[in-house]
Amino acid sequence: MRMPVLLLVLGSIALPLTSCGGDADPGAGDQAKLTAVATTSQVADLVTNVGGARVDVDGILPSGGDQHAFEPRPSDAASLTDAPVVFRSGGDLDGWLDELLDNAGADADVVSLIDHVNTIRADTGGEIDPHWWQDPRNAILAVAAVRDALTEVDPKGRPTYRRNAVAYTRRLTRLDSEIAACMAKVPAGRRKLVTTHDALGYFADRYHVEVVGALIPSLSTQAQPSVEDINALVGQIRDEGVNAIFPETAINEKLEQAVSREADAEVGAPLWTDSLGPEGSTGDTYMEAMAHNTEAMVDGMTAGAVGCRPKA
Repeated sequence: MRMPVLLLVLGSIALPLTSCGGDADPGAGDQAKLTAVATTSQVADLVTNVGGARVDVDGILPSGGDQHAFEPRPSDAASLTDAPVVFRSGGDLDGWLDELLDNAGADADVVSLIDHVNTIRADTGGEIDPHWWQDPRNAILAVAAVRDALTEVDPKGRPTYRRNAVAYTRRLTRLDSEIAACMAKVPAGRRKLVTTHDALGYFADRYHVEVVGALIPSLSTQAQPSVEDINALVGQIRDEGVNAIFPETAINEKLEQAVSREADAEVGAPLWTDSLGPEGSTGDTYMEAMAHNTEAMVDGMTAGAVGCRPKA
């Protein structure tokens, strides 16, 4: 009898709502800044923290956007023309960069950060999961790659990049420890995760969280869930006693609301997955986004019985 409700929701929603700093450099005041381009907001934030006042970072993907559905604009190609270095996240999240570089005729060094981190394969399909930043230990590895790449194109900035990378790495190391401590407060039987799409595999792997499933059983938000997939997930949520379903900030929540009613689970606070948020939001930096996600998951998984937020 509940099938028509899910059919109505699946047929009517549009899943994507949109198209999945470092220390100051006392010697940088009078010189022209280095320009670096970053494909995604997470990558832009990492580069900003390493480059500090010495580097202007031009991020292509807007805050709050969905990496999987992004379509570059002509102005994005123009931003690549004079940049000596471009940082990409890697995988299929920013595959659009190749055509953009061709259109711009750019001759920049391109650094694919996924090549410098430890990757895992997704349970769905077995391909490499591109959401590597969801494990702060990978962010630390990416910071080292950013430091080396900036030094390569700007050797005089070596002391700045090294100093900023060391300071930011300390903060990321502390963040990782605090996330682990927060998640450990959730009883193992409650550490179960249901999200919109498969974007938190690295987080789950790092902090011993069981991924029960995703409403879109894919690494991309552009896949479409079937009624059979949703009904199977509803049954699994009930059987395993999942307390909360977590929507994602860039995705319409109608499907999560419908599934929560069917499965007798709450809808948790939206998580930052494929993008950071605008300034002043709960996810306006990489560290803030990770802290928010942790706090939201601890609260949702324990039905509000436990509260814990890492220091960002």
